[in-house]
Amino acid sequence: MLTFEDCLGLCNLSIEEISAIAEHEHLPEIAALEYGEYLVHTPDGEQKIKQMIVDDIEHSKACGNLNHAKSLESVLMKFISVHLQA
Repeated sequence: MLTFEDCLGLCNLSIEEISAIAEHEHLPEIAALEYGEYLVHTPDGEQKIKQMIVDDIEHSKACGNLNHAKSLESVLMKFISVHLQA
């Protein structure tokens, strides 16, 4: 049986990126990992993930959660640096 950590090791995304997808899509992290891994292998998937993170940042700011928005901005910068098509 594979654990979440096993799946994470096989994934092209970081735990922070998976958490942002989970937040945006209202999914458990294991489902977000699966969805994110699928997306990074589609032609416009990286752009979709980037937009999810941007949406999460905007939502956090609108709710006054500036610390979370700042954390997500770091996630976004790392995502862009690793996934050049984003």
